Amino acid sequence: MNQQKSIKLIECPRDAMQGIHDFIDTDLKAAYINLLLQVGFDTIDFGSFVSPKAIPQLRDTAEVLAKLDMSTTRSKLLAIVANLRGVKAAVQHPEIHQLGFPFSISETFQMRNTNSTIAASLDTVKQMLELCSRHDKTAVVYLSMGFGNPYGDPWNEEIVLNWAEVLVGLGVKILSLSDTIGVSSPERIKAILPGMIQTFHQVEVGVHLHSTPETRVEKIQAAYDSGCFRFDSALKGFGGCPMATDDLTGNLATEDLIWFMESQGEKLALNMEKWKAAVQLSSQIFLNSN
Repeated sequence: MNQQKSIKLIECPRDAMQGIHDFIDTDLKAAYINLLLQVGFDTIDFGSFVSPKAIPQLRDTAEVLAKLDMSTTRSKLLAIVANLRGVKAAVQHPEIHQLGFPFSISETFQMRNTNSTIAASLDTVKQMLELCSRHDKTAVVYLSMGFGNPYGDPWNEEIVLNWAEVLVGLGVKILSLSDTIGVSSPERIKAILPGMIQTFHQVEVGVHLHSTPETRVEKIQAAYDSGCFRFDSALKGFGGCPMATDDLTGNLATEDLIWFMESQGEKLALNMEKWKAAVQLSSQIFLNSN
C-alpha cells in the first residue's frame, strides 16, 4: 500500500471518445460524463478546446460542459488544449479546474499533434501557466513520447528528465508522463519514473499509459511500485492513440486499475453503483460507433 499519498484516478472519457468517427449526441455525452462525475474519481478529463477540424467529435465541448451537474461531485474537470486560443477559451469556464497540454519531446510528433514546434509549444506552456494563475486553474502538462519515439528523433531517459526539469522550472505542478504509442514496458517505466518522482518531489507526477489488454496490469504494477499515485485511464480501455499500429492498443482500463488498487489495499471510496451505470450507458457510445 502507498503510505505517502492517496491514489488519484483520472477518468478520461475525452480520450475514449475523440477518435470515434460517428458524432456522439451532445446529450448522450453529457449523461455519460454526469454518471462518471458521481463515481468519485479525482478528475474527469471530459473534453477539449481544439479546432473542430482536428477533432470534430469534441466540437461540442462547451455545450457538454453546460449540461454537467457539478453540484454534488467531488471530481475536478480537466479540458485539453493545444494552443493559446484553446487556453483562452477554456479559462473562461469557472467549472473547469485543470487545463491539460500535450508537450512532446519529439519535434516530429509535436508538429503532427499540435502543428507547433517544441520551442513554440514551450512558449504556449508559459502563457498557459500565466493564464491559469490569473483564472485560478491548474495546468497539467503531458510529457508526450515519454517512453519512446518511433520517428527517429533523439530519445533517451536523460532527454525526458531534462524536459521535465525545464517544465518544472517554468512552474508546472502536475506532469503526466505519456506513453503516446504504447511502447512502454515495466522495465522502461521502472527506469524512468522513480528518478523523476524523487527528483521532482514537489510536483505531482502521473502516468498516461497506453497498452494492449494483456500488458495493462504489469504496467500499472510497475508505475505503482515506482511510487506513482496519479493514473489516467478510461472505462474498458476505450480510446488510445490513433497512430498505434496495433488496434488493441488503447488506454489503461479503469476496471483493471480499480481492481489492482483494491488488491493493494488502497481505499478508493468509489460509488460502484454509479460506475456500473456508466458501464451500461457506455455501450450506447462505444459499441455502436465506428
